[in-house]
Amino acid sequence: MKLKKKIRKILSKVYKFYTLRIYYPRVYKKHAKKPIDENKVVFIEVRSESISDNFRLIYNRVKDASYQISEHFLRMGFARGKEYRDLCTAMVKDIADAKYVFLSDSSNITSCLPMRKETVLTQLWHACGAFKKFGMSTADLIFGDNRKTLEKYPYHRNYTHVTVSADEVVWAYEEAMSLENKKGVVKPVGISRTDVFFDKEYLAGTKDKLYKAFPQAKGKKVILYAPTFRGRVSKAKTPDVLDIPLLYRELSREYVIIFKHHPFVKKPPVIEDAYKDFAIDLTNDMPIEDLLSVSDVCISDYSSLVFEYSLFERPMIFLAHDLEEYFDWRGFYYGYEEFVPGPIYKTTEEIVGYIKGLDKGFDREKVIQFRDKFMSACDGHATDRIMNMVFGERG
Repeated sequence: MKLKKKIRKILSKVYKFYTLRIYYPRVYKKHAKKPIDENKVVFIEVRSESISDNFRLIYNRVKDASYQISEHFLRMGFARGKEYRDLCTAMVKDIADAKYVFLSDSSNITSCLPMRKETVLTQLWHACGAFKKFGMSTADLIFGDNRKTLEKYPYHRNYTHVTVSADEVVWAYEEAMSLENKKGVVKPVGISRTDVFFDKEYLAGTKDKLYKAFPQAKGKKVILYAPTFRGRVSKAKTPDVLDIPLLYRELSREYVIIFKHHPFVKKPPVIEDAYKDFAIDLTNDMPIEDLLSVSDVCISDYSSLVFEYSLFERPMIFLAHDLEEYFDWRGFYYGYEEFVPGPIYKTTEEIVGYIKGLDKGFDREKVIQFRDKFMSACDGHATDRIMNMVFGERG
């Protein structure tokens, strides 16, 4: 058994070396012999099976500008073996003559290619701010790979632009993406998808979506519980620590609670039927942007969604029952206790007490300061700046 495992590990290493160092670069070089198509724009979804909200506003603007658009859905972590290789191969062939390429997640496929200088590769990173560590910042931590492997098979190479939410976090992305020696690549121009939070028509429509999905929310205040996942992406789990019966007894006359689990989580906890008029899981029914817009209170832990939520200047609660363990696992860019703009709790009882005393306990100024520091470039015009940055006058 141990021998079989050892052989599989060796074969996996050989396959990784062959595909990333030989096969994909060779495919790219072959198809890069064609002239650059100045009108071609390629959007690469690394994990999603459809165009995500990370791309949506840029995608629509590019479409309106009459560019030739291609889309690729690599389904990393979901597609495997030949299926994944075929998806990646098709993408590599397609971007070989593309003038513009967009990503919103890390990719060791695009990073292994001898990218042409004429191609503009823009990373519209999917998260705002800088919360939990990623990329090279996690080298040699439990969550991350070892530094030698990350350097041999990088995930953040070939970028022309990386868009971030504020000047304050540029250093963190430069560290995570090994761009310390390429100043100016990481640009605090804002995160495109946050523009919807400044769109009055959009905001008005989110309430209707909520009431359609969960009619019991009418006339009630909304608590959103949106934790990040635990463990590695392939086996992602969600914390099951909220005491729903207690929340129901103490808060149901005034509130409902919505669960939104991380998309990597395949088996979230089931809510008992006894509480179906009070609690609901809308993970697959409404996007996180909609749920942030309609909620009156947000409970999270280590998720970057709190940066977007700060734009609303509403109360946040941090249910960090495993703070020490999570820090050892992945780490943070800022000291957690001093960083988060709300109270840190480990139990549902503490959360109930805080929500009941919101009128006196909520420190709005702390949230405003947090927003101004980490979201200063998210003002409703990020998409305009990104389009101008990438496409110039034509954008």
